[in-house]
Amino acid sequence: MTKYIDLSLPISDQMPGVKLAEAKTLERDGWNATTLSLYSHCGTHMDAPRHFLPGGRTLDQQDLSVCFGPATVINLAPAEPRQRIDVASLGHLAEEIRPGARLLFRTDWYKRYGTPAYRDELPRLSLDLAQWLVQRKVAMVGVEPPSVADVNNPTELTEVHQTLFRGNIVIVEGLANLDQIRTPVVQFVALPLRIVGGDGSPVRAVAIESET
Repeated sequence: MTKYIDLSLPISDQMPGVKLAEAKTLERDGWNATTLSLYSHCGTHMDAPRHFLPGGRTLDQQDLSVCFGPATVINLAPAEPRQRIDVASLGHLAEEIRPGARLLFRTDWYKRYGTPAYRDELPRLSLDLAQWLVQRKVAMVGVEPPSVADVNNPTELTEVHQTLFRGNIVIVEGLANLDQIRTPVVQFVALPLRIVGGDGSPVRAVAIESET
């Protein structure tokens, strides 16, 4: 039996960085259509290295093979406000992480979406953990907060992102509903728009859970 779990935040006019405008209507034009204005890092999204690295790889250059495959859920829920996640936080799973791993950090932080704490008090990956993940040749990290690092600390924000990007680690931020996953490993899919020169894009992230 297979279960599909949507790990994406819903995009609406209430989401920061989003504007939805009526472009066509069924009654007036014969079909419905909407003009979308989306900040490239709104909601559940993927970062491209260009986001923080001069001359970094852009979204249209993304290796799609990294964007889907088995992913391990690291359960840290419930995370504390401003919690620094380090290597010790991984517990016994640290010894099981192999090159090419995809890691989903469950903190249940998505439940604070819509509050000031969601952005300003987020739990984040430490620089030491980012360096360790690079040494382990991890392929992807996914987090529930809107960033892997403190958005109010420019130095930390830059260092953590640059460390992960220089280690060829794909970053997915703003995940939701990881608490609905019941198995330690799932098939994970998160595909960005093919934006030429893109530094980031909203994604539809999905976990595929099988009892077998």
